[in-house]
Amino acid sequence: MSYKMWLTTVLLAGMAFGCTTDRPAPSAPTTDPTDIFHSSIVQEERLQRLARTLALALHDSGFRHQVHARLEASRFREHKIDFQGLLAGANQSVLQDLSRLSGRTRSEIQEDAANAGALELYVPVPAHRARWKGEEDLMVATAQGDHDAPIGFDTRGRRFTLDAGSPPLETVLALVPSETDFSRPAGATCDINTCPPTGGGPGGGGSGGGPSGGPPAPGLYMTYAHVTQLFESWLKGDPEFEVHILGQSGQTDSLKSYQCAGEHAGGPYTYDQNTKDWTGSVLLFSQSQLDSYKLQHPGQSIRIFLVEDDDTACDIRSGTGTFEQILATVDTVYNSFTGGRDTTRSGIGHVLQKARSYQKLLQKLAQLIKTNDEMVGDAIEDSVVGQYVSGANWIVKGDHNVTNGWLKLVMK
Repeated sequence: MSYKMWLTTVLLAGMAFGCTTDRPAPSAPTTDPTDIFHSSIVQEERLQRLARTLALALHDSGFRHQVHARLEASRFREHKIDFQGLLAGANQSVLQDLSRLSGRTRSEIQEDAANAGALELYVPVPAHRARWKGEEDLMVATAQGDHDAPIGFDTRGRRFTLDAGSPPLETVLALVPSETDFSRPAGATCDINTCPPTGGGPGGGGSGGGPSGGPPAPGLYMTYAHVTQLFESWLKGDPEFEVHILGQSGQTDSLKSYQCAGEHAGGPYTYDQNTKDWTGSVLLFSQSQLDSYKLQHPGQSIRIFLVEDDDTACDIRSGTGTFEQILATVDTVYNSFTGGRDTTRSGIGHVLQKARSYQKLLQKLAQLIKTNDEMVGDAIEDSVVGQYVSGANWIVKGDHNVTNGWLKLVMK
């Protein structure tokens, strides 16, 4: 569900609720859905003003080649650059050029940039990125959500509504909410000793090795993953899939993420899946983490949850209730056998076996007016689902109990 669709649903539900006569008075002030809708529109307008400002400035050949050179020099994935950092750097020379070439004042541009949230600038389509050398045949496009139709501006400032499903022939520069942690040096690496338990900076290739490239650390590993779709629009570039190990938060009925595995997770928790299929070996949860969890939460299972990240790396952002909807549905369908527990079987050793899950709420939800991660789904043992796929043993179930993928999980 897109952000706009959710807002519309909230507004309609609110109006319907207002027609009832018997309802308890709210115990505390609540957010007015119309305020949320208005804020979303304002945010969209900011993004489009910034995109048009940049597009107008790119009509100038010198400025265009300067931007191209900065993109080429970026060491971040897909040659992304921090847009707000670009405006603030080098004595604000880029900001001055934007103002001079677009006809907007510096304060107007700064106000939009300061209130638009973190933004990144890059060429998202690989074919465009490979061929563009600074020519004028391009446009700047932006969108708030993955499934929103991108709005593009050419270098004359003309506005176009682009196809959400496929990019145009012209080179597109995307100015979109940031998915990159620019606070960490590009190419920085860490290992199991230097990365925090829930992730860190960009790391290596997801080999799942132990410290300093030694033997694999004991624990739960993923060796194969398949998704039925990429859950990412062309404007947002490559997908960023993450696997989260969720468990009981304290002694509450809520969940929290104990460990993330993904592109930016760091060390043996790093894996990078850009297509529907991935094969390798990545640590999801070490044996010491499993033992610690069982000690602190006796009788409680863990959930293995797959996310396509659209916001802060290794931090689930679900502001529309989709996460809770998925868990409520699969728990009902599969009698709550929707988690796993580290179990010892005679003659086999450690295995991850189906177990009941009791927590259905995420401890921390996203702030409003942010991009939201795509909730791919909860991984459930194939014997529970009754669906078997060669080379996999856990099935990923998403919204409305749709199969969105499958995984091979093993204990090593």
